[in-house]
Amino acid sequence: MEHDRIGGPAGSRPRTAQVIGGRPWADPVLDQAVSAVHDHRFRLGAHILGGARADPETRSLRVEALAKAAVGRSHGIETLLAEDPGNPDLWLWLGRARVEEAWAIRPDARARAVQATGYTAYTRRMQTAREPLMRAAELRPDDPVPWEAMLWLALGLDLDREDKDALWRQASRRGPALYGAHVARVVSLSPQWGGVPEEMFDFVRLALSTADRRDPRAALLPLAYFEYFVQERSGVIRGASSWFAPGEIRDVAEAARGWFEGPRPHPRTIEAHNLFGAAFHLADARRPARQHLLRTFGRPSGLPWTYLGGDGVGQYLKACRHLNVVAA
Repeated sequence: MEHDRIGGPAGSRPRTAQVIGGRPWADPVLDQAVSAVHDHRFRLGAHILGGARADPETRSLRVEALAKAAVGRSHGIETLLAEDPGNPDLWLWLGRARVEEAWAIRPDARARAVQATGYTAYTRRMQTAREPLMRAAELRPDDPVPWEAMLWLALGLDLDREDKDALWRQASRRGPALYGAHVARVVSLSPQWGGVPEEMFDFVRLALSTADRRDPRAALLPLAYFEYFVQERSGVIRGASSWFAPGEIRDVAEAARGWFEGPRPHPRTIEAHNLFGAAFHLADARRPARQHLLRTFGRPSGLPWTYLGGDGVGQYLKACRHLNVVAA
């Protein structure tokens, strides 16, 4: 957590606020549950997952956040499962937590040849996520969120394309507009994970064509560009101006114009604002960049800021200071 000054509308005095990394949501109950997990208290997390069974978008966001908070602490979920072995929320949480625990120990690709032991540990940990996720899916057959988690498992284990496609069909059939599943699919189709850029962008454009104006899947377009740049332009990017060409940022701007947050924001709205804000910032489109970053309320998401290298929160703060959204 970092403290800084968050700017308000143009001409207003900045107000003192917290810049909080890793919490890109407007869900105070989730904030409380994540903090509780950090203190090794898990019951609130289980409770709020149960309360979101009828809302897959909120359930998806909450289990992702709670799983990341539980990295290194997943035995606490196992303890609750011993008391309540038929609880689908706990099986879902345990499976997603094991996925996140595996990602946390994944060796750098360049070091795998000399870190075979580490890569074996990573693979074994990822494989332990499969059974609890399947249990969660069996206990709630209409729930798309276990299948979303399995998309990340498939990516981490580098499963065959046919297996990834089959998991995507399971997730999309149950949650046709589920934001988190779409993010996992975009990443799976990206060139840095062996995909073809054209197929990735075709997938995104199809998703956007089916989305209504309040659907944050509009932000899948800047996400796809970031995935493309990281692989296809690595070593070429030298500063902000070399990220987005004029035609590319016009593409992003069109997607942004088609998205309207609405009076009741989607659970992933702050993530979407982060993606658009970062893209416009890198294209030096100051006005839309500032508009979007103001709507993040000091809550940077991991993606896209970690694409820029180094500390994601630091990259967010750097952009905000440049745009007078955050004043040091």
